[in-house]
Parts: sequence; C-alpha cells; structure tokens
Amino acid sequence: MTKLSIYHPAVSRIIENINKVIIGKEEPVVLSLTALLAGGHVLLEDVPGVGKTMLVRSLARSVDCDFKRIQFTPDLLPSDVTGVSIYNPKTLEFEFRPGPILGNIVLADEINRTSPKTQSAMLEAMEEKNITVEGNALPLADPFFVMATQNPVDYEGTYPLPEAQLDRFLLKIRMGYPNAQEEMQMLDAVTAKHPIGSVEPVMTKSDLLSMQEAVANVYVDPQIQQYIVDLAQISRKHPDVYLGLSPRGSIAMMRAAKAYAFIHGRDYCIPDDVQILAPFVLGHRILLRSEARYDGLTPERLVQRLLETVEVPVEKESVHER
Repeated sequence: MTKLSIYHPAVSRIIENINKVIIGKEEPVVLSLTALLAGGHVLLEDVPGVGKTMLVRSLARSVDCDFKRIQFTPDLLPSDVTGVSIYNPKTLEFEFRPGPILGNIVLADEINRTSPKTQSAMLEAMEEKNITVEGNALPLADPFFVMATQNPVDYEGTYPLPEAQLDRFLLKIRMGYPNAQEEMQMLDAVTAKHPIGSVEPVMTKSDLLSMQEAVANVYVDPQIQQYIVDLAQISRKHPDVYLGLSPRGSIAMMRAAKAYAFIHGRDYCIPDDVQILAPFVLGHRILLRSEARYDGLTPERLVQRLLETVEVPVEKESVHER
C-alpha cells in the first residue's frame, strides 16, 4: 500500500489519537477509517496479541461512539448476539434485553471461533442495519460499524467464515508484527499504565455522520467506474478463479475509493484509490480454483495480476477543476 501523507484535518486528529495506543500501524488505521467513513465493516485477521482489539477500542473512543464487544466462543448462541425477551414476573410481561449488536461500533472478537449458525446472526445486521427478534425487525444505531477479528483459519478451534458473510466486509486487513523499534516504543508506553486510558474523543458522533455524508458526495468519474467494472468482469473470466467479484464487491470498491479520497482531502476519486485498496476490498471476495491454490497462488496475488492486466484510465483535468 502506497502511503499518501496528506490527510483531511479531521482524519489527522483521529489518526494521531489512535497512534497513542497503536504504534507504527498507520496503514491498518487508515484502512479502518476508510471502512468506517464508507459505512462498511472490517475483518481483521492476524495472530493473537498484535493489537487488533486495541485498534477497535481506540477508534471507538476517538469518535465518541457507543462501543460494544461480542466475545465469540463455541457455545455462543444467536440470541446472545441479537438479544432476547425475558419474562418479568413483576410486570407479567416479556421484556426485551438488547444484545451487544445494538451499538455504534461493535467488536466481534474472534468471530471464527463460534459456529456458522451464530456467525450468520451477523449477516442481516451488517447488510441491512437491522435485526429480527421473534419476528420483529429492530433498526440498529447510526452509525453502525462492525470490526471483526479472527485468528488465521489454520488455528485450532476455528470455523471458516462462509462466503456470504465474507462478502459483507468492506475490507479485510492484517495488523502484522511491529519492528524492533516500534516494539520498544510499546514497552515504554505501557510502563506506567496502558495508553488506552489517555484516549479522548476528538470529534462527536454527529461530526462522524457529517463526514459519512460528505464521503457519499465524493465524485467518481465514469472512467473510474468503468475501471472497477473491468476489474470485476475479468475476475469472473480468469482461468484460476472459481468465483469472481460479485456486483456487491464492485459497489464496495467504489464506496471504499470514495472514502479513501475523502481521507486524503479530495472530493473526487483517482485511479490510485482503486489500485491501493483493491487487495483489501477484492481479495477476500475471490475464490480460487483448487489447482491454483496448490500452485501457491493467493487471492491477493491474483488481484495484483488483475491490476496489471486492466488498462488504467487517464485522469481528466476537468475532474481536478470541479
């Protein structure tokens, strides 16, 4: 991912705030903000202990949103996620006890440690922003943002997420290990107390909603739209691909590009936005044929090949003059 250092002023404040807790991980922070501003969700996949949970908590504090956490375990039930009605003997009525899904920023921790049945409880919430409890539809809070963490699928006790649920995540990102210098800074930061306690809001919830509205109004030139469509079309015809990019994936690519442009202080998209984000938006949506996987091909490498194949649109001067 190419680092573009010029950020929208409000975004810069959030990044600086999160950097008090998450050291040396500007890329995952920027990508998480991209998904948040685009109204999407994030799947964080990495080994335990690299700061996945701290990233979510510090982001929620920075934007002053209601934070909820769901710790996924093998015995977790769908009602533990959405909520359940409990009989109150005093009032002689059933009372609904909302589940943790009814929050602004929801951490779905180790989502692949629970059964597919419980994982599926997240599908309606992530796509339609409402849940159905005992036949009644309940709207979710606005904004609503899920950051799910998962351990690599080869770890014991994990269940691979179904393709339908993977497609609900706007981005799939990884944290990675810190380098030696960054790890030394982490040790210094937690000597007295954990830095998460020093994170204060740098904007209000209404500010965040206004930024999401601004992202929706970012201009996408028809050439950029055609570029996204060409990537989707070629992914479906590639000989190494079993299941190519869905129309939802094309929409996700455009939404992410608009948010990424806004983050970098632009009200229009450029081809670089698509190229930088493509591995994170498209990789988890493409299924490879078994022969290609045996040959060592990964979805991320395939996306890079697609980017090298599809002709990049030429930017118009008129776009910059809007």
